[in-house]
Amino acid sequence: MNRYPVWKYTILLIVLLVGVLYTLPNFFGEAPAVQVSAAKSAVRVDESTRERVEQALKAASLPTGGVTLDGTSVRARFESTDEQLKARDAVQRALVTDANDPSYVVALNLLSRSPAWLTKLGAVPMYLGLDLRGGVHFMLQVDMNAALDKKVESYAGDLRGALRDKNIRHGGISRDGQAVEVRTRDAATVTAVKNVIADQFPDLVTSDAGDGENARVVARIKPEAVRKVQDQALKQNITTLHNRINELGVAEPVIQQQGADRIVVQLPGVQDTAKAKDILGRTATLEVRMVDESSEARAAERNSGAVPFGDEKYSDRAGQAIVVKKQVVLTGENLTDAQPGFDNQTQQPTVNLTLDAKGSRIFRDVTRDNIGKRMAIVLFEKGKGEVVTAPVIRSEISGGRVQISGSMTTVEANDTALLLRAGSLAAPMEIIEERTIGPSLGAENISRGFHSVAWGLAAIAVFMCIYYALFGVISSIALIVNVMLLVAILSMLQATLTLPGIAAMALALGVAIDSNVLINERIREELRNGATPQAAIATGYDRAWATILDSNVTTLIAGLALLAFGSGPVRGFAVVHCIGILTSMFSAVFFSRGLVNLWYGRRKKLKSVAIGTVWRPGADAASGAVVK
Repeated sequence: MNRYPVWKYTILLIVLLVGVLYTLPNFFGEAPAVQVSAAKSAVRVDESTRERVEQALKAASLPTGGVTLDGTSVRARFESTDEQLKARDAVQRALVTDANDPSYVVALNLLSRSPAWLTKLGAVPMYLGLDLRGGVHFMLQVDMNAALDKKVESYAGDLRGALRDKNIRHGGISRDGQAVEVRTRDAATVTAVKNVIADQFPDLVTSDAGDGENARVVARIKPEAVRKVQDQALKQNITTLHNRINELGVAEPVIQQQGADRIVVQLPGVQDTAKAKDILGRTATLEVRMVDESSEARAAERNSGAVPFGDEKYSDRAGQAIVVKKQVVLTGENLTDAQPGFDNQTQQPTVNLTLDAKGSRIFRDVTRDNIGKRMAIVLFEKGKGEVVTAPVIRSEISGGRVQISGSMTTVEANDTALLLRAGSLAAPMEIIEERTIGPSLGAENISRGFHSVAWGLAAIAVFMCIYYALFGVISSIALIVNVMLLVAILSMLQATLTLPGIAAMALALGVAIDSNVLINERIREELRNGATPQAAIATGYDRAWATILDSNVTTLIAGLALLAFGSGPVRGFAVVHCIGILTSMFSAVFFSRGLVNLWYGRRKKLKSVAIGTVWRPGADAASGAVVK
């Protein structure tokens, strides 16, 4: 009646072992660290960089817990924050020779102290939020006017091309604020221009200005389209920041919209505000421009003459100057993908770009009209341009697939593709609020949260042991297993634990013990009704299960609603709350019954159970169910 088959005990044992394995990393804590990553796509972080960092630390007589190369960054661990700060300064002096144009980002960070064998098994600690781990918090204001100006400029270029395709002659196209003006010569031209705009630009609304030879067609963005542009700019900025920060290895960043034009960025573990700003600013923009082939441009490249009007001078990867025209033929906005690869003929590393429909059309027209001329692909990073390649156009290129090749290594090709995939910001942003939460404050929050859960667990365990005797001890063990499984699942899912999450963990204790109280009281009720101890245990668990299931499902529904419609701290609370409900049902029902069956199940002539004093109506304590 009260016996589990071997396979059920095997499942319980496996669950316990997995729970212990994935809970362990959370007890080792975090070590202060210095993280070195590349500040430019052309800079390579490899074994030689690790050796340079190691040498700089040795020269400064700073002991480390190890200097490792992890992916695209070098990380050095230390025992104290004082050593961490001194190490940051030493590494900064060794690697960054020009503060105005740094090649490396040297930032403060926190790394787990988990043993290597646990990490190899995939057991890593759960992520801690900004309030627990410390880190930096930014509030960014998006310049929506700049986003609209950029969109209007794009419309002006597209309209110029559309009128050229339709062979409509006009007196010129210019931008006046957030409006596009087309100068016309007669009423027929005005009508033709309006028809083109109505057919190909549904987001623009037109109006007439002037008359006669000064007649103009003014096109403005519709109000609903303005809101759409602003919303898209905000979303693109969020996506760009997320991609860039994820690629840099910052654990569980929080990047979310706040209001109509603001973005909140939280970087847990990053303690260096200045370097965090540098990370946020590291986005790359691709521009395609034509190379100026004039003699004046050649003289400017040799530094023997001024740069011609309408041109700009940049350097390529080899340091050779190239003068290109300011007019941008194509931008990174038309990119849909960027992947590293190799040239089929030379086997040199390349970056393979895929353009959208609009970009494909523009690129086809440009290459068709400029055969024999050079076209430069310029990569802008942190406001500085670099010519990646400047090939000669041999033939028309259609199909939307473009290959960038040049003096690139495999790593540089990977980094360039990475930056281009991350994209560019749709609109500039300004930091209007910033604050740093130190690791000491985070440690204090963790300590207080841990003590609140621990003391709550202890108080519940003492009460259960006094009131329910051995069954109370079993319930307490099940409660400890519930907390362990909750932490293990959060670690496996790499969820972010915050202070609201700790509150949800404390609440999960109450929910979990409630199930055990229902079971124990149900067993007591069966004993009061005269059932044998074995029958009381079986009936108590079976009949309490329906009530436990109903109460937990209704609570789970409320938790899922918080998860679906909440944000920020509310979602953090909801995640821990929902997982805690599921683990409590397992530990309170299946695990506790496994212990009860293991203790009482093999006794054929069981006369009493240790479940506290069972009171019967109109009588003293039941003689067959007193505490043993």
